[in-house]
Amino acid sequence: MQFEGAMVKEQGQTFAIAVVKSSVGNGGDHALRQATASFGQVFPGVPVILMWQDAHGRPTYWGRTDIVNFLRKIDMSRIPWRRYSAAA
Repeated sequence: MQFEGAMVKEQGQTFAIAVVKSSVGNGGDHALRQATASFGQVFPGVPVILMWQDAHGRPTYWGRTDIVNFLRKIDMSRIPWRRYSAAA
């Protein structure tokens, strides 16, 4: 499996962001928790934030509230996105 994501170190915090399809974001709490646990295997030991975009490219973040609130205030272009590979 390949996916877009980022490992971020900001303001003394290290966390990961994984891009998911909007269907995951709209799939409810169980789907979000399941996806977070799956990406936690790729990013062990750090909080994982999920991100998906609407039809207009606006991001929605899900995960730890303090990190989500921080991400909502910054431009997505500041995030060091890259492609990750993980065992399916």
